[in-house]
Amino acid sequence: MQIKRLLSLAALLGLASLSIVAVVAQEATETPTIEPPTPFDCKEGVELKGEPIKIGIAVAQTSNVALLGQEQVIGAQIAGEFFNNCGGINGRPIQLVFQDTAGDEAGAINAFQTVIADGVVGIVGPTLSQQAFASDPIANDAGVPVMAPSNTARGIPQIGRYISRISAPVAIVAPNAVAAALDLNPDIKNVAVFYAQNDAFASSETVTFQETVNKLGLNLATVQTFQTTDTDFSAQISNALALDPQLVIISGLAADGGNLVKQLREFGYEGLIVGGNGLNTANIFPVCQALCDGIIIAQAYSYANESPINQTFREIYKEAQGKEPPQFSAQAFAAVQVFVEALIALDNEVGLDTLELAELRTRLNDTLLNMTYDTPLGPVGFVSEGEADGEIIQGQFYVAQIQMNEDGQTGSFVFIR
Repeated sequence: MQIKRLLSLAALLGLASLSIVAVVAQEATETPTIEPPTPFDCKEGVELKGEPIKIGIAVAQTSNVALLGQEQVIGAQIAGEFFNNCGGINGRPIQLVFQDTAGDEAGAINAFQTVIADGVVGIVGPTLSQQAFASDPIANDAGVPVMAPSNTARGIPQIGRYISRISAPVAIVAPNAVAAALDLNPDIKNVAVFYAQNDAFASSETVTFQETVNKLGLNLATVQTFQTTDTDFSAQISNALALDPQLVIISGLAADGGNLVKQLREFGYEGLIVGGNGLNTANIFPVCQALCDGIIIAQAYSYANESPINQTFREIYKEAQGKEPPQFSAQAFAAVQVFVEALIALDNEVGLDTLELAELRTRLNDTLLNMTYDTPLGPVGFVSEGEADGEIIQGQFYVAQIQMNEDGQTGSFVFIR
């Protein structure tokens, strides 16, 4: 049965052989390849002068989504300081313009409108896919490039010409976590799925998880819904546990997802738990505490990546925060990096001072789609034409399992794939 499941998994991930399953995931459709990028050339000691080049950072600094957005703020801040220390944009300083999107669509719309009016050349944000579907069309209509740092729902790049993402879509990442669960327990038969039905990302991610469960020949025993604002999950948990699941999959955000994990364990569930991308943050540790232990989460980033820029990013983050950098911070750093490298290339080609703001934004968007980048996430590029232009091309993916410390308050993501 396990061999059959692995064969199904290989077919699902579009892999040529089973041996590749443990190291890389791809979509079922053919994934474009990219040319190996040139490592970023840091020119330290350059005196910065001239009018700053503004990049908007529109992420959630408040609300229940701030558990994710705060990590993005840190990643962007590290990037801003790092690239300015490396010479900025050929000697011109970078200015990051931060705006709080909070946790809803109205907050994202307001933040995007504010940074666009402030004259940014591009925007990193918003935090949630739900927000992106509301705010990205505003930037697209204004001709302002957007680099989504954590919008993994289906259809994000299709919003428009100016919308790209540095965050790998759930269709690529999510199946890896289910594969890891089967590695740990080949006898899994029944699967219970929980998802936040009022969140666009969770609603998109759960489709991928459910498709994966079905294609692997597992029994999708139940699908339970909740709201991101819920705190009591007893009814859903009772319904699910009555069906004896050996695996529970949760698509939600850090606060609600962490509480759901906590209550599952308190109700006596002892099986494996797979968390979606919304639980991919150390900020869930104070929520489910010691009961976070063992959650499996697929990753688009590993702090152990040995590339020079990742190790530099890792050192800066650890010195400032006292812990290993998480995926959301790495993706925010990489989003700023894409804008910086594309701006340098465009300045070398035509000179940024020769372009009016509207033309600069358009030329920047065209430039960034046709380059490759050596980022903390590994080598990345973008689809540059067709309906999916702006979709990330990324070849390195991982799976981690949460390991809580004895104090029950702190922990770490231990990579198991």
